Amino acid sequence: MNTLRNILIIGIASISLSACGNREPITAYRGKVKFETISISSKLAGRISKIYVEEGMEVKKGDTLAFIDIPEVNAKMTQADGAIKAAKGQLDMASNGATKDQLNQIDGQLNSAKAQLDFAKESFNRMQAMYKDSLISQQQFDEVKMKLSMAKAQVAALEAKRTESTNGARVEQLAQAKGQLDRAVGAKEEVVSAANEKYIIAPADMSIETISLKEGELLSPGFTLFNGYKKNSVYIRFTVPESKIYNFKVGKQLTLINPHTKEEFSAKIVAIKQLAQYADITSTAPLYELSESIYELKVVPTSSSNNQLLYANATILIKE
Repeated sequence: MNTLRNILIIGIASISLSACGNREPITAYRGKVKFETISISSKLAGRISKIYVEEGMEVKKGDTLAFIDIPEVNAKMTQADGAIKAAKGQLDMASNGATKDQLNQIDGQLNSAKAQLDFAKESFNRMQAMYKDSLISQQQFDEVKMKLSMAKAQVAALEAKRTESTNGARVEQLAQAKGQLDRAVGAKEEVVSAANEKYIIAPADMSIETISLKEGELLSPGFTLFNGYKKNSVYIRFTVPESKIYNFKVGKQLTLINPHTKEEFSAKIVAIKQLAQYADITSTAPLYELSESIYELKVVPTSSSNNQLLYANATILIKE
């Protein structure tokens, strides 16, 4: 009976030792493949009208990724065109002096300015509601508020101009009219710039990894719509304890091994930094001491032909 028990114990021990021997040893020279990430968002709030890419696609710098419907841009464009026309009329009147026809023109401009003021008030009320719901930024709300103030000032200026239209224009009035025109032109340029934000463009050659929203959903300013990896930005991240960090230095050439394909390639250390105190390697590598400081090696392959063989988060070893 004792002999049978001893045989069983020896058998179990042998199986346990065999299992332990098959485990992949914990080593400081094991790293993970990483790529530089890119996050793409919009400056303005709008509804996603069209998404032209899918997850996993590779795109080139300048490719259109999505189109955002921003109705406020069209409204601001109309407002800016009206402001330019009114400012030009004021400048012409100040330069040439008022005639009967020009007085009629002033009346038309005044009516147009009042209509623009009403439109500016409506735009302000809409944007104020969106601001309360946190759909637009403080800067965007301030811009609409500024446009409302400009519309009020424009109406006031035209009304004053109407009462003084029988008198010759002073130098100061000419300068004022010129300034209003310059301001109106600047406002239109701002709207044109905002109109370009309707198109979300790839800032670099990259692969699309995740798309956060779908067509028809509302995109808030600053919210990341696309996440991806920048092409040709591969590096390997190694986590090294204090006891082994002195084996490395920035600029040192290394030979790396892909444990799955057994292929070797050259690489270089480009950065060494200490990780924060909470980055305790003992959670994944219990052979390290708790008291050791932890460092990160950033290693970049110098054999560019091997980059396509590396996949994100794949394991890479340093050849010792």
